[in-house]
Amino acid sequence: MKSILKYFSGLFTGIKSLLTGMGETWKELWTKKVTQQYPENRDTLVISDRFRAELTMPHDENNEHACTACGICQMNCPNGTIKVNPKMIETEDGKKKKILDTYQWDLGMCTFCNLCVITCPSDAIKFENTFENAVFTRGKLMQQLNREGSKLRDKKKEQPQAPKGE
Repeated sequence: MKSILKYFSGLFTGIKSLLTGMGETWKELWTKKVTQQYPENRDTLVISDRFRAELTMPHDENNEHACTACGICQMNCPNGTIKVNPKMIETEDGKKKKILDTYQWDLGMCTFCNLCVITCPSDAIKFENTFENAVFTRGKLMQQLNREGSKLRDKKKEQPQAPKGE
């Protein structure tokens, strides 16, 4: 008698479990879908602001950037995808100063962890939402982020002064 009771108890537990799963499936059938059909809907594609796809170094209209070539981003990169190549120059007053020569980023090795952007003391780099980065050769995955002839943005530029109140 005990084995029959155990059999039917297991049977009803299984049926209850099956109906619970089928109920969840039925509810999911009527919820709004979040999957986007790419590339058919390229024009209406919605990308989250937090999405990290391509590392960039913003330059202003004078071809100036904020990178001081400190190398903190390179040290914090877990894969070694960033190569900061500084060079030393001599300023007008005879002092030596380190400036950025090349800033290279390897898209193929990057894990998009955002550690480089978080640790950058001058906010010189950021991630953009451009995600179509497919190429046919690995060599094209290596990108130089600083533009040719770019230089460090001068922080000592005179700020426009507000008019004095009377």
